[in-house]
Amino acid sequence: MLCPSSLYTGWEGETRKEEMTEEERRGIINQQQRSRKRKRGKRHRRKQQVASDSPSPSLEQTLNANTKNRSSPAAAVVKCNSKARIASSSFLDKMKAKLSGGHFRMINEKLYTCTGQEAFNYFKEDPALFNMYHAGYQEQMSHWPEQPVNVITKWLKDHSPSLIVADFGCGDACLARNVKNEVFSLDLISRDSSVIACDMSNTPLDSSSVDVAVFCLSLMGTNYSSFVQEAHRVLKPRGWLLIAEVKSRFDPSTGGADPNKFSKAICQLGFTALSKDFSNKMFILLYFKKKEDEKVNVNEIKWPGLKPCLYKRR
Repeated sequence: MLCPSSLYTGWEGETRKEEMTEEERRGIINQQQRSRKRKRGKRHRRKQQVASDSPSPSLEQTLNANTKNRSSPAAAVVKCNSKARIASSSFLDKMKAKLSGGHFRMINEKLYTCTGQEAFNYFKEDPALFNMYHAGYQEQMSHWPEQPVNVITKWLKDHSPSLIVADFGCGDACLARNVKNEVFSLDLISRDSSVIACDMSNTPLDSSSVDVAVFCLSLMGTNYSSFVQEAHRVLKPRGWLLIAEVKSRFDPSTGGADPNKFSKAICQLGFTALSKDFSNKMFILLYFKKKEDEKVNVNEIKWPGLKPCLYKRR
């Protein structure tokens, strides 16, 4: 049987044992915490070491990174300004094209509704209008699938290069540049030294001096018949008259002239109709030959009115 003192001693020893266990637990916890801190410190130092060993980004890399940063305010401003400049440039181009197109329509209408002499004086007063007109003309012709001047060029190449040609209303003298023939290039304004500036009804050419007279989309005046009469004057007997004109001008169903009446009038002037080509959807081609010396009363010829070729506003 145990005495009370021994019981107390046993209980006290058990209590100290429990207290030591708790201290050990706290020690273990503290040791684990210190260990984790040490590990974190090592990892941090390793990262710093890696960062210090890595080369710093170059200026080009920095600029590229900034360029890719689309969300930055500066990039947004640059992008906005760029779009604004593009939009402004596009708007100005459209306005210039509109103004240019408007000037071309105005001049074109003037040429179709005045006499040759009036047109000559019109461009003589302001030669810049002629350049403006031809810029618009070239733009309009760029939409045609085939150019009539190219067809006439081919016709000349298929004939003798010794034939002398008079190109009435030559424009930029394209025909003369593309054939070996001697070509008298005639127009209202001389854009270069090879072009003779004159009224198409009153040229400086000698009578019976050329073999071929060409009107390529140039029967524009209200007195166009006087242009054809001038061609008859300068052509040699059995000389060729080639006419290319906008097809709609010879469509009676839309107010155009009857092509048969037109050909009849030219034949009454002293020509023989040899052939006609209506195969192209944009223009017609008429071929005539001057008769041998034949006296004609021009006042008896009934010339049909040619419909003006006016362009609609867009």
